[in-house]
Amino acid sequence: MVPILKEFPCEFETERLLIRLPKPGDGKAVFDAIQASIQELKPWMPFAKIEQTEEDVEANIREAYAKFIKREDLRLLVFDKQSGVLIGSSGLHRIDWSVPKFEIGYWIDSRYSGKGYMTEAVQGIFDFAVSQLSAKRIEIRCDSRNVKSRAIPERLGFQLEGILRNDVLSVDGDLRDTCVFAKIM
Repeated sequence: MVPILKEFPCEFETERLLIRLPKPGDGKAVFDAIQASIQELKPWMPFAKIEQTEEDVEANIREAYAKFIKREDLRLLVFDKQSGVLIGSSGLHRIDWSVPKFEIGYWIDSRYSGKGYMTEAVQGIFDFAVSQLSAKRIEIRCDSRNVKSRAIPERLGFQLEGILRNDVLSVDGDLRDTCVFAKIM
């Protein structure tokens, strides 16, 4: 099976959220969310350490759109269904279509954290991956020190399969440990 030929919806809903592929023109909303959350994102997200313009973010959104269409990476934007406001970004990354397996990554606009939105989004993305993409394995990887990020897979019943010690460099250049959570179907 050629991944680019795989048909599946490019958006879906949960109780409170609309989750969809990034589209040209979404750059401003994503840029604004990054700017509002920059201090909370900097310790964990490499993109937050780089000074970006709204144009840079728009270009990145368009690249994500192209990768989604090519089925190389499935970035998803998370919106409040009622207001239409962008809450965060997530997606299915490091795809291996032969299994199929995916890694869910996420960040939230800090103005909306603590309300269960990202937990709801991750559960929705998990359900989508299983029902629409026939996922057999879904991982969530995060820095062992990122307590908020770790809480989501723990809350959703993902199993901690291990902690990879001195796995990668943090955004500050220090060695970090990576927690590997997974669910298998």
